[in-house]
Amino acid sequence: MSDAIPLHSADLKIPTIADVRAAAGRIAGQAVRTPLISSADLNARLGARVFLKPECLQRTGSFKFRGAYNAISAMNPKARERGVVACSSGNHAQGVAAAAQLFEMQATIVMPADAPQTKIERTRALGARVVAYDRASEDRDLIAQKVLAETGGTFVHPYNDAFVIAGQGTAGLEAADDIAEAGLSLDDVLVCTGGGGLTAGVCLSVHDRFPDARIYSVEPENFDDMARSLKSGTIQFNATTSGSLCDALLTPSPGETGFAINWKRLAGGLVVSDAQALSAVAWAFANLKLVLEPGGAVALAALLSGKIDVQGRTVLVVLSGGNVDAGMFETALRTAESPA
Repeated sequence: MSDAIPLHSADLKIPTIADVRAAAGRIAGQAVRTPLISSADLNARLGARVFLKPECLQRTGSFKFRGAYNAISAMNPKARERGVVACSSGNHAQGVAAAAQLFEMQATIVMPADAPQTKIERTRALGARVVAYDRASEDRDLIAQKVLAETGGTFVHPYNDAFVIAGQGTAGLEAADDIAEAGLSLDDVLVCTGGGGLTAGVCLSVHDRFPDARIYSVEPENFDDMARSLKSGTIQFNATTSGSLCDALLTPSPGETGFAINWKRLAGGLVVSDAQALSAVAWAFANLKLVLEPGGAVALAALLSGKIDVQGRTVLVVLSGGNVDAGMFETALRTAESPA
């Protein structure tokens, strides 16, 4: 990590652990308090004590519901009447759609046309209007601005928003509390990273309980903007927003709000290949009976492929989502069965 101090807007609202705890109060009774699970075989394989936080079991199949519900619940009631707008490849889309449905609000989601079909269908099934775009040639932010001008709604950013980050941080809060209550200390944390909102929230929560824990972002190859940003001390951009099976993590760059937290708290950034992500999807199904999407499995992939040495340490791995198309899931299982 660079020692440089990244520049950011003076009026940027940076969430704190107090905001995460407030979010936990707002989402209580709506979000699932996902458990921590472990595998004796994995512990033996790595010589470590590993805890997995399966957000694939969360409402809408990913951690995204936490932040979406927190952001919408914190809105002015008058603003809710005009609805919400969001951009997402699918997980944030479903989180916002589900939260808006609970508040009986209209939600419009700008989604890439090549997003997994199951994510598009489930977003519509939750009552949201979907506006499709070509992520290789069109600017989703400009499309969202047009929708906002038409509806007068409020934009709920998938990661560059203090309320969203605080909501995502409740996943880390639950895990840290559970580990502390078990009388254990936490050494290492691996988090699937796109724009960095979940990662920032987990940093706030984990370091409140375990200030010496090493926290790592994990990204797909060729979309390692967080890892490069940590090294340079300034926000770096990806050359493209398509080209990986980990669709949930294909953001243009780290969010400014989350990066203000992540740059000084993360121990480093890890990178895995699509093949390693698919292998982790297959491993989770075979050994944990969990269904993960490739983007939701990259943190596990980093652990399984030995990106860091965790021998003798207590480790938390956040499994961020399980919204995978049947075809992609079959590909992961076939890949695992193929001879090396």
